[in-house]
Amino acid sequence: MKSQNFMKLNFPSKSANEGFARSAVATFCTQLDPTVEQINDIKTAVSEAVTNCIVHGYKDTLGIIYITATIKEDVLTIKIVDKGVGIEDIDVAMQPMYTSDPNGERAGIGFMVMQSFMDTLKVKSSLGKGTRVVMTKKIKPREQNVITT
Repeated sequence: MKSQNFMKLNFPSKSANEGFARSAVATFCTQLDPTVEQINDIKTAVSEAVTNCIVHGYKDTLGIIYITATIKEDVLTIKIVDKGVGIEDIDVAMQPMYTSDPNGERAGIGFMVMQSFMDTLKVKSSLGKGTRVVMTKKIKPREQNVITT
């Protein structure tokens, strides 16, 4: 039988909740015994996705961000959803340095960061309905320290 576990979070799209989201997902994945580097990769990717929901998905309004994380065997799947404005052209939005807020302080590298830290990244979006980001990461078992005498 395949081992599976999951968690769900819903919270307001407030910047103060970004740290909570990344910590909650990182804590959930510790059952796979990831390395510190793997935890940092996951935290960074979640941070980018949640920040995108806050800054671009809901813009200057308050909405709900939905996170589901699932572990099946040694693969962590994270789904982050907003019901905000949506993305007009995902291919354009995923280009490095693209931002929907050119007058703001955003660098336009959020999707690039998510892709570099996770094994897979899928984005679906509908204008006026929101965006769904699904990321996966295989947590490879750490090498055991073996002491021989």
